[in-house]
Amino acid sequence: MAMSWQPEPNGLQQILQLLKESQSPHTETQRSVQQKLEQLNQYPDFNNYLIFVLTKLKTEDEPTRSLSGLILKNNVKAHFHNFPSEVTEFIKSECLENIGDPSPLIRATIGILITTIATKGELQNWQTLLPTLCQQLDSEDYNTCEGAFGALQKICEDSADVLDSDALNRPLNILIPKFLQFFKHQTPKIRSHAIACVNQFIISKTQALMLHIDAFIQNLFALASDEDCEVRKNVCRALVMLQEVRMDRLLPHMPDIIEYILMRTQDADETVALEACEFWLTLAEQPICRDVLAIHLNRLIPVLVRGMKYSEIDIILLKGDVEEDEMIPDSEQDIKPRFHKSRTHSQQHSIEEEDDDDSGSEYGLDDDDALSDWNLRKCSAAALDVLANVFRDELMPVLLPILKETLFHPEWEVKESGILVLGAIAEGCANAMIPHLPELIPFLIQCLSEKKALVRSITCWTLSRYSHWIVNQPHDMYLKPLMSELLKRILDSNKRVQEAACSAFATLEEEACTELVPYLGFILQTLVYAFKKYQHKNLLILYDAIGTLADSVGHHLNKPEFINMLMPPLIEKWNTLKDEDKDLFPLLECLSSVATALQSGFLPYSEPVYQRCVSLTEKTLLQIAQECNANPDAMEPPDKDFMIVALDLLSGLAEGLEGHIETLVASSNIMTLLFQCMQDRMPEVRQSSFALLGDLTKACFQHVRPCISDFLPILGQNLNPEFISVCNNATWAIGEVSIQMGAEMREYIPHVLNQLTEIINRPNTPKTLLENTAITIGRLGYVCPDVVAPMLPQFIRQWCTSLRNIRDNEEKDSAFRGICAMISVNPGGVVQDFIFFCDAVASWQNPKEDLKEMFYKILHGFKNQVGEENWKRFSDQFPLPLRERLAAQYGV
Repeated sequence: MAMSWQPEPNGLQQILQLLKESQSPHTETQRSVQQKLEQLNQYPDFNNYLIFVLTKLKTEDEPTRSLSGLILKNNVKAHFHNFPSEVTEFIKSECLENIGDPSPLIRATIGILITTIATKGELQNWQTLLPTLCQQLDSEDYNTCEGAFGALQKICEDSADVLDSDALNRPLNILIPKFLQFFKHQTPKIRSHAIACVNQFIISKTQALMLHIDAFIQNLFALASDEDCEVRKNVCRALVMLQEVRMDRLLPHMPDIIEYILMRTQDADETVALEACEFWLTLAEQPICRDVLAIHLNRLIPVLVRGMKYSEIDIILLKGDVEEDEMIPDSEQDIKPRFHKSRTHSQQHSIEEEDDDDSGSEYGLDDDDALSDWNLRKCSAAALDVLANVFRDELMPVLLPILKETLFHPEWEVKESGILVLGAIAEGCANAMIPHLPELIPFLIQCLSEKKALVRSITCWTLSRYSHWIVNQPHDMYLKPLMSELLKRILDSNKRVQEAACSAFATLEEEACTELVPYLGFILQTLVYAFKKYQHKNLLILYDAIGTLADSVGHHLNKPEFINMLMPPLIEKWNTLKDEDKDLFPLLECLSSVATALQSGFLPYSEPVYQRCVSLTEKTLLQIAQECNANPDAMEPPDKDFMIVALDLLSGLAEGLEGHIETLVASSNIMTLLFQCMQDRMPEVRQSSFALLGDLTKACFQHVRPCISDFLPILGQNLNPEFISVCNNATWAIGEVSIQMGAEMREYIPHVLNQLTEIINRPNTPKTLLENTAITIGRLGYVCPDVVAPMLPQFIRQWCTSLRNIRDNEEKDSAFRGICAMISVNPGGVVQDFIFFCDAVASWQNPKEDLKEMFYKILHGFKNQVGEENWKRFSDQFPLPLRERLAAQYGV
């Protein structure tokens, strides 16, 4: 029997020696220990030694014993299925026997080991586990009870769904009532475990819990004034989750719950206050928020505002007393990985829709690792933001006295929190703020030169939240003074302020677009000067500000004096960065925007940039091929980001240089590389390669044409809306190819038409994909009307509704010519949905004369076909604006 296993003394000494060495601070020692431990895994009973040290060697020090258990846990994770059965049995029985070890550290380690074994599919095979732990909860011995509860809590966290399955005969039916009994236990640690166990089953609305929901809620209320902060934290967490799934049960108690959470949001323990503050965030999403919270706003809002003040510990962590740090190099771990957003082809809309880019989620708040964790300040600011969106202008009577007090407060920390409040309410209280902005904006612009760096940085963010209003006022009043101050802050001597100013300026650029053209020289001078000044982290943000500027002002950047300012520092960086340096990403993205904006102005720089992108792509493809040959089963391929960003920059070059790119394409193997990229397993690679294919098709189709028979079947295979962006770019590329191919497109249409029709009729397809699909169907009909026209009834209605909101442009033009050509081949195909066609035609602001003529013919042809009487009956159903527009434009 396994129980009789005893360690061999020498072996035991050797393992203890290793465990001691592995606690050494030296990496070399640790590395050699790692290797030795790996070698020991070849011995079947090595794991017996590890569990023996953990559970039996009570004379050893706790860290060594615990470490032994953690190494065993890693072995279970990696090799459990290779353990001999007697070893597995020995480990399991030792765990259950020693769960009540006097040491909290050892109990916790055994708990971790138990749940790791359980997650290896062992809950079913370890029949005695749950009954034994359940029984141990009733032990007179505190250690046994606490150890068992700790283990159960970890199992509930890791295996919640298995616990609620038939495979185990639904143990929760026994466990949940059992846990509820312990809410009243005399020890706080046990009460806390009990709530934490039950909390695991709230969000999934587990039936066993729903049956006892009232008892659960009653028990929570009984713990409302518990003196233990872990217990209070778990109570708050439970109430936050219950709002999402069982609001019906909380409603009768809502006034009491709100009182309780208000108190807890001011808890002396910040972790409790943070859990409580989450409650307001969740409540704001509930339809009943307005009804239950309106009467409490005058008490809640001041609490949230107090929570938004930096705590003393925040200020220490943020080095808030360090004003000038621009000379101090960044430490590498401060720099978070950036993610490249691949190119997606999309349409501009005639009705400018609100951009739902939620820049507010940042709360202009510090991005330091010490604080990038969610904290009370961020949570309070987020809660104020969402509540402002619920209550809108009703919040103002409560806010105004608070703002008056905080914004002019002598203590900078209070003033800073007031400026944060202004930023947080910018969206929700936009209307109510308008009368105050003529006074507030100049005040905030003044705050940009406050002594405290943390005040300057939050002011940058808050001002950016009002940039929409600022840009729409006379420039001399706000935009000009704001720009000149913000540009000074971009050159601030504090790195945090530089970063905040750069981000705020990027937001302003997006809002102002070509309104910035008169100030371009001034703006570029500052941004180029910042190149010399910035440390590593902020350089990456500077690239972003330059790229956004290029996107916002477009071809207005194409002037010799601007190019001569901007390009030398960018190219200098480009030349100093190595191919493997991740900093190439933001630089490549920035250059992609600049190339698109500068158009022919980028020509002098295009060749080295083009060559490097091709070589980055080629290098990556080679690495992928080598990896696959060396290790065919490896799931983790080499880093493909370099290739994705390079493909996107090539797209930017093709879009900017248009026909001028032809000579570069002619002298490279880009078509061969593109063929490989289009078949890559990774969706982002395919997405970027289809964007590039579309742009090269527009710029120099002579080089794409020879590959069409290879490329089009691949495009057809990628019309899969599971991968929205891939599908979108493939669809757009097919449309571009068809315009170039003309009638020769005929043989390829059967490969793609059915899928495009399916996509346009799918429910919940994103707007961008619908629009591109409609344009491509129209373009296929434009080049081969007789092939596509028979399908008209299957897509015409969706087609018309998809394109009614996009601006007049070349793509829309070719698509509508296609639809007209198809209607003339198959007029019957549009009869059922003619009102949608009328509406789509009316969406044109000013179509070209010959296109307008086509519309005229179709409308009058239809009217003559049905006769005056019927036409009147038909057109009477139209909304009035549509009727008036068609009468004015087309005389029908």
